Amino acid sequence: MARQKIEHVGIMVSDLNRSIRFYREVVGLVLKDTLLHSNGVIQLAFLGFDQAGETELELIQGYSDKLPQEGKVHHIAFTVDNVEHELERIKLLQQVQLIDSEIITLPNGSRYFFFHGPDGEWIEFFQSTR
Repeated sequence: MARQKIEHVGIMVSDLNRSIRFYREVVGLVLKDTLLHSNGVIQLAFLGFDQAGETELELIQGYSDKLPQEGKVHHIAFTVDNVEHELERIKLLQQVQLIDSEIITLPNGSRYFFFHGPDGEWIEFFQSTR
């Protein structure tokens, strides 16, 4: 099966460094990686408990300057083993609306695309290089 696990949950934040500090000090997460998105605007941080195969927390700064009071969770991501295959499969499903028509590659080589769930929620299929 191409879908393997929940990869990460993305949370929009207004101050990446402040949020990293909070999740490290209050929750006990370990900072695993940071990177500037390929678009040159969005900054990302990945945190976890430093365990193999874990679901990570992704902090996202710069996606939107309007953070809602509720619903700061931006998306849920699932690890896939072949992102090209998954994009082609999803394109064939008439009931699914794509957000990204092409695969996006991050500077670290990880690749992904987004599509909508039935209530407009954002779902990401993510092939990681980490």
